[in-house]
Amino acid sequence: MTRAVTIVGPADHGRRMSLEEFENAEGEEGRLYELSRGVISVTDVPNPPHRRIVSYLRDRLGAYRLAHPDLLAEVLGGAECKLLIDPTQAERHPDIACYKTTVEGEDSSVWSLWIPELVFEVVSPDSIDRDYKEKADDYFVLGVREYVVVDRIEKRFRVHVRRSGKWKIHDLTVGTYSTPLLPAFEVDVAAVLSA
Repeated sequence: MTRAVTIVGPADHGRRMSLEEFENAEGEEGRLYELSRGVISVTDVPNPPHRRIVSYLRDRLGAYRLAHPDLLAEVLGGAECKLLIDPTQAERHPDIACYKTTVEGEDSSVWSLWIPELVFEVVSPDSIDRDYKEKADDYFVLGVREYVVVDRIEKRFRVHVRRSGKWKIHDLTVGTYSTPLLPAFEVDVAAVLSA
């Protein structure tokens, strides 16, 4: 028996859908799709400044992974992973997800089990509320240990670190970003923001 596949497109922005339905849906090409609080969000493919920042960070994280394969198993982008957050009926595709471990499995159930320790999102003008509030809440519920919002508009890194059952938040506008999750990993904040 063949099961019909639900196709979502730009006209579905704002449409309510369950996480289960959304996880099995396919998106029309040319846009990005996420589920937030049971509502479909349709966004454009990131612009060149956004892409350059993501690429800069991925290059540095990739180099770190090659030098420290025992400390960082995978560095994945939004098209390579999905984060399923059942309590908030959300499916997220972060700009960068860093996994310190691997999960065995050949089917999509891996996304219900594999939680990144570190997530980066680069703010776009149309994603400010999602990146700062909704995604911070979702990533906390999921169990992400550190969440970094890279904001080229405000010229800062907003770093969320899980402590005592809540996010401890601090901003970096100069200097270097580092994390205890990845010993010896550092990036220059100004270099990232001007990438």
